Amino acid sequence: MANDVKPRVKVPKSAKAGESILIKTLISHPMESGQRKDKDGKLIPREIINRFTCDFNGKNVIDVTLEPAISTNPYIEFEAMVPEAGEFKFTWYDDDGSVYEDSKPIEVS
Repeated sequence: MANDVKPRVKVPKSAKAGESILIKTLISHPMESGQRKDKDGKLIPREIINRFTCDFNGKNVIDVTLEPAISTNPYIEFEAMVPEAGEFKFTWYDDDGSVYEDSKPIEVS
């Protein structure tokens, strides 16, 4: 597990039924590509967030595969349709098997 990994998510508190909203996510993570060498010339092992998913009320909204070229502290921004009140669940998967989660509720006005 990477140290000091912190997911952050920004979702509006409410939306109209059927409205498209903007969701912003960022996770603090070092994202080591596995291609750099340490001071002794040995390869630094790869350690990246390799997958990100977002579900709304149990239904998948987005499923992204991340590759080693992704930057440190990956930022993902996307739009999602809000058909009803519910909860967005965000999940980041690390190479070492760690899973980081966050969730945000949204109301329909």
